[in-house]
Amino acid sequence: MSDVQKWSLQGQWFDVCRCAIPCPCSWAQPPDDGFCEGILIWHIQKGHYGTLTLDGLNVAMLGSFRGNVWEKASDFKDAIFMDERADDGQRAALQTVFSGHAGGWPKRFGELVQGEHVGFAFAPIEVQIAPDLSTWKAEIRGHDVLAAAEALMGPTSDGKVTKIHNLPGAETGPGGVATWGRATTDRANAFGFKWDRTGKSSKLIAFEWAGPD
Repeated sequence: MSDVQKWSLQGQWFDVCRCAIPCPCSWAQPPDDGFCEGILIWHIQKGHYGTLTLDGLNVAMLGSFRGNVWEKASDFKDAIFMDERADDGQRAALQTVFSGHAGGWPKRFGELVQGEHVGFAFAPIEVQIAPDLSTWKAEIRGHDVLAAAEALMGPTSDGKVTKIHNLPGAETGPGGVATWGRATTDRANAFGFKWDRTGKSSKLIAFEWAGPD
C-alpha cells in the first residue's frame, strides 16, 4: 500500500433489506430464510483522501447473499453506484477506499463478502437524513433504486428513536450507534436486481473510518 494516501471518512450508513425487523445480520446471525438482498447507502459527511476533500459524496450498493455474512457468506453479488458529482480525483479516491485497497474497515469487511460484481455506475445519488434521525431516504436517479425508512417508535418509546449500542455485527465496524427503522420503500430494478417491498428492516449507523492500517 505504499502508494495509498492517508484517508478518513465520517458519515452515516443505512440499509433496507428483505429481513423482518430487526435484521439478524447486525446481531451476527444468518438472515431470514438464510438469504438476504437489499440496498446499502454510505453518506460521507466529512472525509478526505490525501489532500482531496470527499465531503457530501455518496456511495450505494445493491447486494444479495446466502448464509451468515460474518462467517463467509456464499453466492454474494453486488452492484456499486458512486456519486456522479465527484471529479476524476475524487472518483479514483472513492474506488480506492471502498474497494478495500486503502485498508481500514472497507478492507476488513470486503474480505468477508467476496463474490461476483455484476454492475458499476457513476450516478446521481440523492440522500436525505433527518437531523433527528426520524427518517432517512436515498434515490439513485436513472436506475430505479429507492430506499426510504422511518425510525421505529412505539407506545413506550416516548417519541424517541430506537438506538442500539455495541452491536455484535455492525456493518460499519465497531463503535457505531445504530438507529433502528422500518422500510417505507425498498425498490430496485438495476443490474439484474429486482424487488419492490415495504415494511421490512432498516437501520442507520454512524461510521468513522481511517486508513491505511
